[in-house]
Amino acid sequence: MNAESPSSPPAPASKVQPRNPLHGLTLETIVTALFEEYGWEGLDERIPLRCFAFDPSVKSSLKLLRKTPWAREKVEGLYLFMLRERKRQANTP
Repeated sequence: MNAESPSSPPAPASKVQPRNPLHGLTLETIVTALFEEYGWEGLDERIPLRCFAFDPSVKSSLKLLRKTPWAREKVEGLYLFMLRERKRQANTP
């Protein structure tokens, strides 16, 4: 059976995620985009984390976020909020 065969099984759901805006993005990409949008002070206001408040950098943020699942969820949620706001602003006349 080859990949083009109509009888081949569908791709696993974990690999095909057309409606997931986070799919394929690295955590570094997300943190960098948030920094460019809000700055470190704005990030600290929205998500009070030490890595955003004291001597902030992408590297220190990644180190914390990779070890702390609840903080990563908050950062990913803020990224999704940012995308929605950008879309809303683009659709406003």
